[in-house]
Amino acid sequence: MASAVEQLFVPPRRIAAEAVRQHVEQAAFLWAQRDSWSQEDPPDETVIGEIGQRVEVNLDGLRIAGAAAWPVTERQLDDFPDKGEFFVAGWMAIEQGDATRVDQVVAAAKEVDERRGLVGALAWHRPPKIGHLVRDWLVAPDPFKRYLAVGACLEHRVDPRQSLARLVNDPDAPTRAFALRLAGRLKRADLAREMASALEAEDDIVRLWAGWALTEIASGDLARVELRRAAVAGGADALMALRAAIRVGPEKDVRAWMGGQMQSAATAPLAVRGIGMLGDRSILPWLVERMKEPHVAVAACAAFLELFPEAREETKLFTVDPTELGPAFAKHFEDDVVRVALPEKVEEWRASETRKMS
Repeated sequence: MASAVEQLFVPPRRIAAEAVRQHVEQAAFLWAQRDSWSQEDPPDETVIGEIGQRVEVNLDGLRIAGAAAWPVTERQLDDFPDKGEFFVAGWMAIEQGDATRVDQVVAAAKEVDERRGLVGALAWHRPPKIGHLVRDWLVAPDPFKRYLAVGACLEHRVDPRQSLARLVNDPDAPTRAFALRLAGRLKRADLAREMASALEAEDDIVRLWAGWALTEIASGDLARVELRRAAVAGGADALMALRAAIRVGPEKDVRAWMGGQMQSAATAPLAVRGIGMLGDRSILPWLVERMKEPHVAVAACAAFLELFPEAREETKLFTVDPTELGPAFAKHFEDDVVRVALPEKVEEWRASETRKMS
């Protein structure tokens, strides 16, 4: 072991600035890509896992660089204040235990209302590493910090216990909605009254997650109307609302409701997607026919992948160029890049799989 005198003459680590820049850029890009993949319908867990491994490799490079990575991280965040860059900056500030930088990153994120990256940074660290932050932020006067703290608890499935009873009534709508989601995830049946009360809230997002939470504690009958309304209204959480509405049941009633949605071009994609959530594989011939109709083709593809996740490996069954399916698809999608299934290929695959099983 080197003596104290010898350690004085150990040269400082040399950090390759270009390598650090690449690690920062790659970690930000890959995490943002992973986050976007997690929002795909349905998400591909294999791809998400593979990207996550690549994120970790680049974070290892930043661990080695230490504080020397901050100038690059700050420039990147100034130039591109997006979720991936906030993830990296937040992760580094927490990793290095730098309270001042944590506050700076949170303030910058609040200014542009970017939440996902910081929640992602909190999720990437183990609970003991972030525990002191979460405890402080759960009772912070700043609703942005309370939101982040609830998000960390949600990602790590940590129960804030008595604090959650207060947070499900938080005056800040996004924080209240997040807290209701956490209560449902933890199956906090003791908060059923608060969940039911939140169904009368003014904010759509609060009512939606109150309804979802009630389904998680087997009290979804109270929320059926609100969940269906939220599903039909569309938006980022529409599929979550649809799935919860289907889970509430009963199935006969759900099928009748979705049959009604099929009568309108605006809500037909919702109904087609919902069919895939029922778990009935015998519906595949019907789905193949829907794959031939431009206005529901994307939903039919997603429903197919949920019912038959093993088909994801058969890349020849899909295309991201809808024009391959003819003029009607070209007119409907124009220049949009979306994934649709190739009906004839799916029929061939189904026949092949049937022969294998016989």
